[in-house]
Amino acid sequence: MAHTVGELRNAIREAVGRFEREGSPAFTKEDLAAVCDAVGYEIETGGRLPPKAEMRAGILGTIDVGDAPTPSDAPSSFRKDELEAILAAVQ
Repeated sequence: MAHTVGELRNAIREAVGRFEREGSPAFTKEDLAAVCDAVGYEIETGGRLPPKAEMRAGILGTIDVGDAPTPSDAPSSFRKDELEAILAAVQ
């Protein structure tokens, strides 16, 4: 069964202990930090969360989706196939 991008994001949120959101909003920094923790990518918090691009790149690199992007060339949001791989990794 095909899931929409919004459904995939919410399934990932729920799998990492975050709450479901209406519509198809992008991940917040807190959502991404929870995903980082779930896939084993350690982030330096130092009082503030790192930029979203850094966390997205770290997540993709940790779960071996394609070429590990650097924060400067990480996507501004995850593609559907990336969301499916992330969901599989956190379940």
